[in-house]
Amino acid sequence: MSEIKLTLDYDQYENGDKIASLIEQLANQEESLNLESLVIGDWGGAYENDSSEVVETLVRLNSRFPKLRKLFIGDMSFEECEVSWITQSNLAPLLAAFPELTSFTIKGSTGLALDPARHDKLEELTIICGGLGKEVIASISKGSFPRLKKLELYLGVDQYGFDGDLEDVLTLIEPGKFPQLTYLGLKNSEIQDEIAIALANAPILDQLQTLDLSMGTLTDKGAEALFNSDKVKKLQHLDLGYHYMSDDMIKRWEQSGLNVNLSDQQDQDDDEDYRYPSLTE
Repeated sequence: MSEIKLTLDYDQYENGDKIASLIEQLANQEESLNLESLVIGDWGGAYENDSSEVVETLVRLNSRFPKLRKLFIGDMSFEECEVSWITQSNLAPLLAAFPELTSFTIKGSTGLALDPARHDKLEELTIICGGLGKEVIASISKGSFPRLKKLELYLGVDQYGFDGDLEDVLTLIEPGKFPQLTYLGLKNSEIQDEIAIALANAPILDQLQTLDLSMGTLTDKGAEALFNSDKVKKLQHLDLGYHYMSDDMIKRWEQSGLNVNLSDQQDQDDDEDYRYPSLTE
């Protein structure tokens, strides 16, 4: 599959180069007609300039990318821009402009909107951030993604944008909302225990193959609820990597015979006020 990444480095940005120009150059090349995957990295000073120029340019030139199936907006390292500093915008116009898209990945949640959240063919939606706002969560839960198979949301912490609570998160798992969903990632959360307890016996588990609760502040409290769930036992894979579970709990999982990722155990001596998800700033 053909993939291209467009990004502005520091020198290009300082010289006045624009990400819109790079997109236009690509659109004017023959290879754009067969491009299946497009990755947009740093659009230049992403800590102060939002992604609206990227959105507007791609929407305007959408006819030059007829085979585009995968789109990633904001693929940049922490050296280029800390994830919490990446300034996004309303990315929903991209969903409308590319009706054949099957995979959409977003990195960064500052200024992010996804309204209206609607796509008839999208199969994968991933948002990587240090804190996801409840308005974005609400847009997704109220939206329409009938073919969505994978939903992966980094929920993060309130300091970097997560301003919701458990009830906001649970709107995503209401029965029938995503009929084809087989992978659910509600991860990187400061309320990982609450999410684990609520999900342990939720009806949505009956349709899932993979439940991803990794990268958060999961302790034995949340793990116990999962461990005692018959629905969890039927999953093909449970991802609990990066966690605050005890050695005893890890041993119980290891002896369960289930396919569980238990890697990256964090220090048990940490006061709970100093337990953080893996990705925040």
